[in-house]
Amino acid sequence: MKKKNLNIDKADIKAFLGPGSKFEGKLSFDEMVRVDGLFIGEINSSDILVVGDSAEIEGNINVGRLVLSGQFKGNIVAAQSVLLHAPARVEGLIETPVLQIDEQVVFNGEIRMLTAVENSASVK
Repeated sequence: MKKKNLNIDKADIKAFLGPGSKFEGKLSFDEMVRVDGLFIGEINSSDILVVGDSAEIEGNINVGRLVLSGQFKGNIVAAQSVLLHAPARVEGLIETPVLQIDEQVVFNGEIRMLTAVENSASVK
């Protein structure tokens, strides 16, 4: 089986919450963002969110695409896709039309595989 992957260039990332940083609240963005620190709250975007392996996020994510390697607890809605890469640890609900879970990822929760039409209606 050929592995589908999202190629991400560092130049494409427009904002970065680095390791050791802590943020609590609401984050909205229009271009790709990467989180490697602690985030508690809500994240909204129609673009790509990259969650690095040192990241810890608790809350709700509503994005176009999610690439997650860190720890997450909460609800995820992704209009296009969710990619879970090791050493990701996820607890909660994932709603997306496309889901990829690599080996060594720990997932405890519920998955709702929606069609692109159903999911675009839920993205705000």
